[in-house]
Amino acid sequence: MAISNQTTDKVRERVDIEEVVNDYVTLKRKGQNLWACCPFHQEKSPSFSVSPAKQIYKCFGCGKAGDPIQFIMDIEGLGFPEAIKHLATKYGIEIEEDKNLDPVDIQAYNEKESLYIALNFAKTFFHENLQSGEGKSIGLSYLKERGFDMATIEKFELGYSLDGWDHLLNKARTSGFEETNLLKAGLILERENKPGNYYDRFRGRVMFPIHNLSGKPIAFGARIMTQDKKQPKYINSPETAIYHKSDVLYGIYQAKQAIRQKENCYLVEGYTDVISMHLAGVENVVASSGTSLTENQIKLIKRFTDQVTVLYDGDDAGINASLRGIDMLLEGGLNVKAVVFPPNEDPDSFSRKAGKEGFQKFLEAEEKDFIHFKIDLFTKGAADDPIKKAEAIRQVVLSISKVPDPIIRSVYAKESARLLGMEEDILLTELNRQLLKNQQKKSPSKFQNEPESSPIEQLLPGSPAEETKKTGPRSIKEERELIRILINYGFEMVSEEMHVCEYLLEEIKDLNFDTPIYQELLNHYKNALREGTIPKFDYFLKIQNPKLKTEVIDMVAPTREISQNWESKHQIFSRREADDLPETTYKASLKLKSAYLKRMRDELEEKIKLAKEEELEELLTMHMELTQLKSKIDRELGNVIPSRN
Repeated sequence: MAISNQTTDKVRERVDIEEVVNDYVTLKRKGQNLWACCPFHQEKSPSFSVSPAKQIYKCFGCGKAGDPIQFIMDIEGLGFPEAIKHLATKYGIEIEEDKNLDPVDIQAYNEKESLYIALNFAKTFFHENLQSGEGKSIGLSYLKERGFDMATIEKFELGYSLDGWDHLLNKARTSGFEETNLLKAGLILERENKPGNYYDRFRGRVMFPIHNLSGKPIAFGARIMTQDKKQPKYINSPETAIYHKSDVLYGIYQAKQAIRQKENCYLVEGYTDVISMHLAGVENVVASSGTSLTENQIKLIKRFTDQVTVLYDGDDAGINASLRGIDMLLEGGLNVKAVVFPPNEDPDSFSRKAGKEGFQKFLEAEEKDFIHFKIDLFTKGAADDPIKKAEAIRQVVLSISKVPDPIIRSVYAKESARLLGMEEDILLTELNRQLLKNQQKKSPSKFQNEPESSPIEQLLPGSPAEETKKTGPRSIKEERELIRILINYGFEMVSEEMHVCEYLLEEIKDLNFDTPIYQELLNHYKNALREGTIPKFDYFLKIQNPKLKTEVIDMVAPTREISQNWESKHQIFSRREADDLPETTYKASLKLKSAYLKRMRDELEEKIKLAKEEELEELLTMHMELTQLKSKIDRELGNVIPSRN
């Protein structure tokens, strides 16, 4: 459901960056800004800055930046509409829907909201059941046997479904819920051949609520408490309008902050593995909940970190069955490590046996990057078996070929050759072959008419194709500086009759920026002027483009502050660029023109190298004129002009 622009505007007007950020970190004032250790990465010295005056934050360590809405999106892992709802709830702002939506969309939204309400009701009902007679003797006693204390039970909102056919159904009916909503939420089932005859899906089981990123229950996992072999040990909610198991990781809501702070995510299989690791002091952990790892789950992890450590139970069969997950993680652009537990142990059992400190030390000591892990796994007993060793090499190369970054791929190839005791060229040949296969699978049509000996070197790091990639526009620094001045000072007067923006835009009216992001910002600036507004930095924060917003904040966030004591106590005054805006804007336009002239002259020199004799005189004349004009500008800027600049 789209939120109305009026609601979004109210949120922007009412929220305060200091209040929002203070819910997550403790801010301390230093000068005009507030500082803290960044909540998005580990650091000892504060580099996370909040500007109450500008209502923005900026970390000079990891680069995270934005306004209050972006902060909630970053810290909670939410999309824009969810972040607006989060802040509207915090500030008591009524959420208005966009009335221009299609009735079908409104109906779908209302249905999802009804499912959230029903599942939250069920979560509370199951949780409260732990205090009933049956719940205490069966459900709560089981959880305590597993070592789960009450704080952990509350944290994960664990519960118990009573052993009967309609306990939840009857309670929900008396609370005003319709059977159709309970059925759509996956909480009840309809008896075959008996329309309208319903019963509870979950009966006599310990309940594990599955939360979305904002903490709402969207499904349940349920473990049976009896020895009934006809019943599966675990059952899960069916897929619904709000629950798609391939998009969800168990424990992500409880783990997301720790994942960011530790810059690593532990990946396990089951619910109890996650909870036991929290008890052992390791909170940056999620589970795939017994399903095969999916692309969407990998994307979810990557929203919080680029590093994953996969934890394996200590049995080779289980490890081999799960190896595809490592290749998928690598293909998703994640850095992968692995830990293997002793035989017959898993994260749950081993954490209870080793204790908190012992468990954490074990994880640190046994962690291996995927290359060492896979080579160790596949070379067991292969020392005297050439066939097995060749297969080990192929398996390692298969994983390396999944890594999208060519530099990292090259490093892994070199390290693998060293560990396997083989020549690097041989391993690279096999890697080339595998890279080509991967490319053919992705784009088969591109290879249909090509011979087998096509130049696969283009796919490899260090190849000529890799080395001759464009390095980007040469005027990027000057373009950025001009946009920075426009955003920071465009509304100021450069003379009695002219704004800074009017002067600069007139000076560059014949120039098109080479750097797309700066050209886009320039277009936004000009659009605002056409609408009768000289935009300040907050205008750009409303643009729904994270890259643009981050770039703007980088331009307006001060990297340092001059101490007030410097001037008030010591009478030492520093010159600021705003003190002489005519000089600042004039030089910014000259520097951009100088950069453009240099590029034009360099392009002309390339033409001269290839020119015919009859074209040379004209080209050389143009070259001389460009050089003279650039030299004049450089002298005006006070640059030292060497014999060839």
